[in-house]
Amino acid sequence: MTDLLKKYLFETRTVRVQAVRLTDTWRDAQAHHAYPQAIQRLLGELVAASSLLAANIKFDGSLILQIQGDGPIALLVVECRSDLSVRATVKVREGHTVPEDGTMQNLLNAHGNGRFMVVLDPHRKVPGQQAYQGIVPLEGESVAEALQHYMKASEQLETRLWLAADDKSAAGLLLQRLPDHGGEDRPQVTAEVAAEAWSRALHLGGTLAADELLATDTDTLIHRLFWEETLIAFEPQPVRWFCPCTRERVAAMLRTLGQAEVEDILAERGEVEVTCDFCGKPYAFDPVDCAGLFSPATPMPEQDPPTVH
Repeated sequence: MTDLLKKYLFETRTVRVQAVRLTDTWRDAQAHHAYPQAIQRLLGELVAASSLLAANIKFDGSLILQIQGDGPIALLVVECRSDLSVRATVKVREGHTVPEDGTMQNLLNAHGNGRFMVVLDPHRKVPGQQAYQGIVPLEGESVAEALQHYMKASEQLETRLWLAADDKSAAGLLLQRLPDHGGEDRPQVTAEVAAEAWSRALHLGGTLAADELLATDTDTLIHRLFWEETLIAFEPQPVRWFCPCTRERVAAMLRTLGQAEVEDILAERGEVEVTCDFCGKPYAFDPVDCAGLFSPATPMPEQDPPTVH
């Protein structure tokens, strides 16, 4: 089964509705990890949010959502590419534990220095072009509230989010108020009609509970919430987990350490083991593998552009 993000417009074309429920993608994200419940919730919500937001960006690149924390969790990062392929990572401070009932604020903003960052990173930059980066204080009690604060601070479209995640799925609903004015393919509506449509959408979205968001398939959820509305549906977009790590890429990284350092690790541990920060997949290199790393005939693999985090 493929995870799908589904998009709709109210008949007035002044309200955008998007919903996603990730099961396969979220399962793959956790395949080599054993996240505490609090991290499952926060990271899963950020993964769902990234797909909802990236689906509206018209460029070839990556949307990166990053929370820098000053508590037990030092970093949460999710990258969603324009094809809605996703990868994610989390960094816990050494010596800290993550309580099961931890909240976003006490895990990431314990001393008030947490920051929420949104990066738009084009895959093919023209000379001198830099990734766009917006940073705001980490406000709110949830990932949804933090994102809404960012959207408001950056003067983007008025947006409301409902997000939820557990060990089995990560899900989200997004509502956005679009400009009231019409266009070639949009009907003219009055400000009053547009405001009423937005108010109605918020009221309907406000009835959604986290457990309902997690347990209900998208089609049923949209029908349950908006059955009295005339919705214009768009082609669903597939969402998937993707991590570009390979044994060849890890080997290239080990070469950059140098032969002396690799041999020191071998002498201490008997093998070199590297774990991907994103997918958590382990790669082990025994003495024979390590000797082959520095053979002149060993090719260097092509590298992906670096990710900002």
